[in-house]
Amino acid sequence: MNTEKQNKDELKYNEALKKKISKLKKSRNAVIIVHNYQRDEIQEIADISGDSLALSQAAVRTDADVIVFCGVQFMAESASILNPGKKVLLPVMEAGCPLADMITPEKLRAKKAQYPGSAVVCYVNSSAEVKAESDIACTSSNAIAVVRSLKEKKVIFVPDKNLGRYVQSQVPDKEIILWEGFCPTHIRVQEEDVIKTKNIHKGAEVIAHPECNPEVLALADHICSTGGMFTYVKKSPLKEFIIATESGMLYKLQKDNPDKKFYLPTPHLVCANMKLITLGWVAQSLEKMVYEIKVADDVRTGAKKALDRMLAVTGEKSGAVISGY
Repeated sequence: MNTEKQNKDELKYNEALKKKISKLKKSRNAVIIVHNYQRDEIQEIADISGDSLALSQAAVRTDADVIVFCGVQFMAESASILNPGKKVLLPVMEAGCPLADMITPEKLRAKKAQYPGSAVVCYVNSSAEVKAESDIACTSSNAIAVVRSLKEKKVIFVPDKNLGRYVQSQVPDKEIILWEGFCPTHIRVQEEDVIKTKNIHKGAEVIAHPECNPEVLALADHICSTGGMFTYVKKSPLKEFIIATESGMLYKLQKDNPDKKFYLPTPHLVCANMKLITLGWVAQSLEKMVYEIKVADDVRTGAKKALDRMLAVTGEKSGAVISGY
């Protein structure tokens, strides 16, 4: 079979799956929420797409009965915590997050005992159990604002050390106690990768996610979340950008800015877990209503407090739109 025929057959198959998904979505009264790092074809079928903060906010606004969350497990957990009356589905149960796995509630309790009186800020890239042990959650969009909002001068920040270091640089009046966790995808970007790419694409601005290594952030013209990248690029008069974050970002950046060019500093910026979800898995998820993500009530109560406090910092109040809360 030649490549051209293979491509045509794949396109035909994907179109059939999209139609099936659209039909199932209507019959289930479902909404498809998609993170920016997902495959291009998954982003194409999104009802709502964005970074972790945007998706947390979207989850509490939707009036759908079913949320199909195309992301990783901790994101679906957050949607379930904020929407106890809705069915939250993760199309691929194995879509986890290595960064989230680097911290456990037991280890966090030990760290809290080591630093009594400190506030605990957990990045949303953490399990529901870890959120329940924390005072407040944050995303890369609002981490600085969250830490500034705290009255405590000492802050235990888990689990991403690079994001924590970046927050420390922006909030010098606080003492940030770092956890030695990291994103296996963002940490692949090396200083030499950025320098080499800058030499090839002279004049291109470097935009980096704060999960990148400090030496990479030092080379960046702008540091922000994925949601912040869309806003920055849209407003910028420049035409070329080096994007230091997961490769899935290039889909929407290019779609929204067809007159601009985007480059990755390394081809290794791929999160294997984010890429597990396919059109076929989304169709199966809606057809068979799998895999439902639920959080135990005792865990959910504590985790919701951490998420609610985060949303309050950004002007959102999940209790106003969730029945019973």
